[in-house]
Formats: sequence, C-alpha cells, structure tokens
Amino acid sequence: MVKKEKSVVIKAGLEIHQQLDTGKLFCRCPSILRKDEPDWIVHRKLHAVAGEKGDIDIAAQHETLQNKEFIYQGYKDTNCLIEFDEQPPLEIDKEALKIGIQIALLLNCKILPVTQIMRKTVLDGSNTSGFQRTVLIARNGWIKTSKGKVRIDHVNLEEDAARIVNRGEKEMTFRLDRLGIPLIEIGTAPDIKTP
Repeated sequence: MVKKEKSVVIKAGLEIHQQLDTGKLFCRCPSILRKDEPDWIVHRKLHAVAGEKGDIDIAAQHETLQNKEFIYQGYKDTNCLIEFDEQPPLEIDKEALKIGIQIALLLNCKILPVTQIMRKTVLDGSNTSGFQRTVLIARNGWIKTSKGKVRIDHVNLEEDAARIVNRGEKEMTFRLDRLGIPLIEIGTAPDIKTP
C-alpha cells in the first residue's frame, strides 16, 4: 500500500532587518563593532516608573522584581552620553533616512509625508533607555517574485540593540558598540505561500 503525501499549505509573512553602513541613528558616533577591552563599565538596574497615563507597566514591574543587574561596556572614542541615556538624542541621521527612503521606493511603497519617532518598550536591558526608537517611513508596497506578488506592509528605520557579551541568571553584560546602529525593518504581508 502506498501512502499518499499530505499537502502542506504555507501562509507566511517575514520581518527582515538589515543594518545600514552609516553612523549611528541618533548620535554622531561611528558604527564600529569592537573586540578590545572597554574603556568604561556602568552598572544599572531596571526601575519601573509610571508612564504618561500614570500607570506602571505590569511587565516592567515584573522585571524590576527580578532584581537583575545590567552592565554596559563602552569606549571613549566610539560611544557617547546619548547611548547611555544621559543626553537627549540628536536629529535622525540623514544618510540613514535617505537610504531607508530609497529602499522603500524600490519596494514600491508609499512614503509617509509626516512621521514621528516612536518608542517601543525594551525590558531585557539591551537598550539603556528602556525603549527602542523606531520610525515608520513607508507603507503599502509590493514586490514581484517567481511565486507571485508579495505585499510590503511597512518599512521602518530603527536603532539596533546593544550587543550581549555575557548572560547570567541575575546579571547581563552588554557592549554599546552596536546600540544605535541604524536598521531597516521590512515587514511583508502574509503572502508567502511556498518555502
């Protein structure tokens, strides 16, 4: 007796991230990944605070109770106070924004005439500010593939997270060399139907 193969149906979308070879997104530090010993180390703990509506985020409160320590390594010639969340961010890097718009146009997206920088909460310590800055720059694009059209839901420009160096049970060490490197995020619609 021959077994009949069951057909597999796929319906998937992708979220694709690509670093850009520019300076960092919200400061003017170079985007250089380092292997040498850091010049300084800062120890921090997460403290849950009330948000704009006066409420404390439940996830932030939970993580605060874990009493984890975050250790950040930095370099005097490639890191700055912005990356330590000790100074407000600068205007978005114009070269990174230009590249993001070029990519969006190649993906047939509609460029948004007005955007604002959003903050996504980050509780794992990979961003010193406790959030990731991201900006939606384009929507509603598409590309043709050999298997059909794939819609592009969005193109974002966002900052990369700090690079983890060591992960312990109650202590995590991050290197700030990667924090703030611009990323293009491309999100497709669930139009992918084959591997």
